[in-house]
Amino acid sequence: MTLLLDELSVSIDGAAIVEDLTLAVEKGQVVGLIGPNGSGKTTALRCVYRALRPAGGAVRVDGADLTRVPLRDSARMIAALTQEDGADLDFTVEEIVALGRAPHLRGNQALSARERELCRQAMSRMEVAHLAHRGVLSLSGGERRRVLVARALVQEPRFLILDEPTNHLDLHHQIRLLAMLRDTGMSVLVTLHDLNLAASACDRLTVLSRGRLVAAGPPREVLTEALLRDVFGVEASVVPHPLTGVPQVLYDLGSATSSTEGTPA
Repeated sequence: MTLLLDELSVSIDGAAIVEDLTLAVEKGQVVGLIGPNGSGKTTALRCVYRALRPAGGAVRVDGADLTRVPLRDSARMIAALTQEDGADLDFTVEEIVALGRAPHLRGNQALSARERELCRQAMSRMEVAHLAHRGVLSLSGGERRRVLVARALVQEPRFLILDEPTNHLDLHHQIRLLAMLRDTGMSVLVTLHDLNLAASACDRLTVLSRGRLVAAGPPREVLTEALLRDVFGVEASVVPHPLTGVPQVLYDLGSATSSTEGTPA
């Protein structure tokens, strides 16, 4: 099963935020979407999980236009972790995680034994099982982030859409989360600002600048010193990781150059 952003374009208040973006996520692939602030990454993802409707092009699952798929059906296929993870009601952690089963249930249908076990496994995987009876509003930002990832896993989607999933996470949980993404075998589209984590976690990287795709391919091909200079406005060295060989970016704090980025997203 393939997720395809097919010449996707989005305009907001007359401003073009994403223009003619085409990228594919194949079965079992982890694809990273990277780029400067305001490059259109979050806007593109919002079209995938149907918070926005594109002005042009389409999001397709195995060729079918996602806008023609019933919302319940698309919610069974696609789970999303957004940057806005606030909660107004103080549900417990286990209640929040169980909400991931909502697309699969009808009315007030109770969770089956299998679904309850699925919730327990997801909480354990994200190291939040000990918080099961805590109110979500009492959690730290990192704890809440992990709870929401567990909820997405419980949804059993075919595609997992993650917008800056490592926000608020400490180093241990950043590495654990990204390693888990590779181990699940799910198809993943993820935005990341940490380019070294992106290079380690993703099979392919796609780079947005001013709403347009400027590079795509394996991390070894995409992360170059010229791209860092041209797209991110940073002079940096790219070296192979001593154990894995994946590219790693070495920064000099005095290396930032004047940036021309400025389009909001």
